[in-house]
Amino acid sequence: MPSKVVIIDYGSQVTQLIARRVREAGVYSEIHPCVITAEQVRALEPSAIILSGGPASVGEPDAPALDKGLLDLGTPVLGICYGMQALALTLGGTLEQSRTREYGPADFTFTAASPLWDGLDRSRPSRVWMSHGDTVKTPPPGFSVIGSTATLDVAAMADENRRIYAVQFHPEVHHSEDGDRILRNFLFRIAGLTPDWTMSSFVERVLRETREKVGDGHVICALSGGVDSTVVAVLLHKAIGKRLHCVFVDNGVLRAGEGEEVVNYLREYFDLNLTFVRAQDRFLKLLEGVEDPERKRKIIGHTFIEVFDEEARNISAECGKVEWLAQGTLYPDVIESVSHKGPSAVIKSHHNVGGLPEKMNMKLIEPLRELFKDEVRKVATEIGLPDSITWRHPFPGPGLAIRVVGEVTAARLDILRQADSIVQEELRESGWYRKIWQGFAVLLPLKTVGVMGDGRTYEHVIALRCVDSVDAMTADWARLPAELLERMSRRIINEVKGVNRVVYDISSKPPSTIEWE
Repeated sequence: MPSKVVIIDYGSQVTQLIARRVREAGVYSEIHPCVITAEQVRALEPSAIILSGGPASVGEPDAPALDKGLLDLGTPVLGICYGMQALALTLGGTLEQSRTREYGPADFTFTAASPLWDGLDRSRPSRVWMSHGDTVKTPPPGFSVIGSTATLDVAAMADENRRIYAVQFHPEVHHSEDGDRILRNFLFRIAGLTPDWTMSSFVERVLRETREKVGDGHVICALSGGVDSTVVAVLLHKAIGKRLHCVFVDNGVLRAGEGEEVVNYLREYFDLNLTFVRAQDRFLKLLEGVEDPERKRKIIGHTFIEVFDEEARNISAECGKVEWLAQGTLYPDVIESVSHKGPSAVIKSHHNVGGLPEKMNMKLIEPLRELFKDEVRKVATEIGLPDSITWRHPFPGPGLAIRVVGEVTAARLDILRQADSIVQEELRESGWYRKIWQGFAVLLPLKTVGVMGDGRTYEHVIALRCVDSVDAMTADWARLPAELLERMSRRIINEVKGVNRVVYDISSKPPSTIEWE
């Protein structure tokens, strides 16, 4: 039987990073909400259990609780941050609430040997990432302290006999320098798992589950031409053939020439049933006067569904009933949109998740819902997609509507399209397009004074946003060469009428997001 790790989600914004690290180690993992019972976990037949972090205080009356029965399954357990605190509280330890949260780097000292530290240099402190308010004061009976920091006497603890381990820091984030090795030690040294999960096995599972779910039915795929939706389309086409109907919608907030370019490309390289719907006027009419980004997302999400419903009725009249809508939804969309797997905070609604209407005529198929972008790219390589699609920068479903900060108008969209075309061209010609995660232009809702041709101007501001990332859950601003930034700025100001100033966004995620809205 393949190895399986069950991750209990207590609402951390980085829970999926735990799953990602486990899958990178070659072990299949599933995330389940913290309300899951021990019996339900038992039925999943896990090889190991990981308890995530979370935003709550363990001592609060409504704080998520740990089902003690999980610890009686005999399965190795690793508690992280809130997971450690929940273990301590459940098993008879004591906690205390810090006066201030500890957020950021800390130097972790290995105070005792443990298989969790196998292969690490215990003679020096290890840099780790902390994010917590509560702390464990006294470990539960049977536990020993195996690590500390300058501010925490109990920064890690273990019950070796029961194979229950806990750390106060977050080994799943890149800032914890030995975090990956610690997680692998838990998986392989302690739990004795086998690395037997691959992209090939993922593809096989998606194909099997799709055939079982759809049966003889028909599916509409919301196809944008990006790597996510294209991977979904190719996977489903492999599974159900011509019963897949792809629909590309030009919603009026695409980049310059994008609709025709994407449709022509997809028709040339893939044998897909593809319909091109021109709905620019429809979307832009609904967006008139709307400035709030959440309203923009919901309007776009709802209108997409209306268009897909209309196309489904047309297809049903010709081919048979369409019951399913396929989307390229990824986990970052999910975790930022809805708290569906525990008490995580909602960051923003994505048009294809939180922006969807409550009642829909079609059921959703989202085979990539648990994957990050880099994992999707691995799937794309596995199924043979060309690099031009595999490595295309992410482009949001709401399109330029959320890069035109404030009201969306035809004139403002035109300015942004011209500026963004320059950004894309310069990134490609300079060789930086493949070096960064994402790069684009944003039109700000303000004007500034400038001087052009010895005359005063009062015109728009363009912000450039270029970031490095691994999984889109965290990101850092890209250190582009000054010469490249200068060339972008000069071209935008000289070539785009109505712009007299260009700025560069040097904020990271968190606290910022990648997109401005």
